[in-house]
Amino acid sequence: MEWADKVVLITGASSGIGRALALELARRGGKLGLLARGVEAPSNSGPSSAARIQPSPRLRAIADEIEHEAAGKGVKRPEVVLLPADVRDHEAVRAAADELRKQLGHIDVLIANAGITAITDAAELNPEEFANVMDVNLMGAVNSVAAVLPEMIKRGRGHLVAISSLAAYRGHRKAAAYSASKASLSSFFESVRIDLIGRGVDVTIIHPGFIKTPLTAGRKAWLPFIMEADRAATKIINAIEKLKKSYAFPWQLATYVRAGMIMPSRLYDLLSSRESFKE
Repeated sequence: MEWADKVVLITGASSGIGRALALELARRGGKLGLLARGVEAPSNSGPSSAARIQPSPRLRAIADEIEHEAAGKGVKRPEVVLLPADVRDHEAVRAAADELRKQLGHIDVLIANAGITAITDAAELNPEEFANVMDVNLMGAVNSVAAVLPEMIKRGRGHLVAISSLAAYRGHRKAAAYSASKASLSSFFESVRIDLIGRGVDVTIIHPGFIKTPLTAGRKAWLPFIMEADRAATKIINAIEKLKKSYAFPWQLATYVRAGMIMPSRLYDLLSSRESFKE
């Protein structure tokens, strides 16, 4: 895949895997639309609410880093469009996608990466917290797909990529909201993939293990096979280039988790109750 000719929309681009993907794709010459929640600008910036939402400092910092890196190598700076929007707001996501198409012509690849987590014992279940995780992790991806897919189908080509998780395969301790959201995300994209057979739009579902991001920062527990975000980004991009339908990594943890899918429930419950990943 020649990324120099590709326009890529990345949600949740201001940190973690999204940030790492943006930096690596920029190095490969991709044209980027970086979507993440914005910040309120001073009230004198304009009368409309849309005008007052500006890219966050973290999102601007990524664009600056891309520009400085390109300048240091003496190469042309990749085109980068900053798109402040909340993935939970389908109108805002659609407007962001329209803006990206207006500036760069079309969208070749969507990487639905925006995600949050919640560490909560079932006895302390908070419906509002649970709903927020589902809204960001699942509905944020639904909103993103809805904002790009009609145009991809019309062009007869495109690629939808979901950043799910190994937690999608079975429920995990203190991760009811996160596991449910990622299982739903994977099922959603799998259904979309089947619907799109023969329409020229590819679908890839990525199931990472533990990655060094803000979601895993501060954990006291041992996180097996945890991986740096830049290395994870390279693996994800390689899977996209190979048009993989599904890709899970690291293989050691993926093998363990897949084994759990065929375990009797009693054995799985016993092993899972000893997990301390969420401590």
